[in-house]
Amino acid sequence: RYRLLDRIGRGGMGEVWRARDESLGRRVAVKCLKPLATRGDRTFVRALRERFRREARVAASLQHRGVTVVHDFGEHDGLLFLVMELLEGRNLSQLLEDNKQHPLPVPEVVDIAEQVTAALAHTHDQGIVHRDLKPANVMRTEDGAVKICDFGIARLAHDIDFTAKLTGTGVAMGTPHYMSPEQIAGAAVDHRSDLYSFGCVLYEIATGAPPFEGDDAWTVLVGHRDTAPAPPREHRAELPGPLQDAILALLAKDPDERPDSAAELAARLAEARLRAAGAGPLTGLGPVVPAQRGSGDGAAPGAGPLWSPSWTRGMGGGTRASGSWPVPAGGARGADAAHSVLTGPWTGHHGPLTGQSRPAPHTPAPHSAWASPPSPP
Repeated sequence: RYRLLDRIGRGGMGEVWRARDESLGRRVAVKCLKPLATRGDRTFVRALRERFRREARVAASLQHRGVTVVHDFGEHDGLLFLVMELLEGRNLSQLLEDNKQHPLPVPEVVDIAEQVTAALAHTHDQGIVHRDLKPANVMRTEDGAVKICDFGIARLAHDIDFTAKLTGTGVAMGTPHYMSPEQIAGAAVDHRSDLYSFGCVLYEIATGAPPFEGDDAWTVLVGHRDTAPAPPREHRAELPGPLQDAILALLAKDPDERPDSAAELAARLAEARLRAAGAGPLTGLGPVVPAQRGSGDGAAPGAGPLWSPSWTRGMGGGTRASGSWPVPAGGARGADAAHSVLTGPWTGHHGPLTGQSRPAPHTPAPHSAWASPPSPP
């Protein structure tokens, strides 16, 4: 039924293809996991196959404009696959790269924040937690819509035991730059873990750098655990106060101190939108101020080696949103990877879009690569 046309992504768990649904005559994206036959253990394969079906049904049950639509799933010659809508646009990681590591325009940050918040409110109401929210998993389409990708993939990857192999660089499940303290500690997580990760995403697109950085994963993890993030306005003074307050609330170490729900966060962002409505075009942006935070030097002496989870041994620092993902040999590059529905460990690095994107009429601010944003309505 699905004719694979060209590969648009490749990563630790499998491949992504642009495909044609021969039955309905439409273009789709097909995510293929690595063949199960290589695993050997039949009991494990049966359990994985059933888990895959459950996660696919969960992802397909999410009906919201801010969530990537799952059309179908199945198995072919031992290959599990998901069929999803094909999104034409750029993920937030690519938008930052397009903008030469500068933060995105304030109205665009607020618009993205509100759209993602609405999607999270819907998914959390269904009792579904993403677990791997990061810029690479948030897509801005050509018409200005923002969509979250890869629901269910995080839990599935954990079951497949790719927890330390997703990117081929030893990065644990959940890129360290966007992991909540409770996720790092291996504790139970709920929707508030997603809110923390979302706070990291907002911090980065608003300032140009994640809240905690370092040369290795442990430095970043200790930052999440022990270090208070620098207020975003220290790096970008024009950010609205309510937006800064919302971001810092999301980054609270204790889940009980974060907004209780995405709906509560939406109310805070509404005020930030009113403030951002008076923000003009951002001109003359210099390099982002290097973030002197999250080094771990201010953490409790000796805390690192004693507390380090076993899965962090040998880990690198991970790849923040504005960096380049490694592409395995033979991976997609250039124009054939430009319009990708997938990101992060699935897709690797992508070149610029061919052609120019169009802003949607409702979008408060245009794509960061457009030269002269009009005044907000």
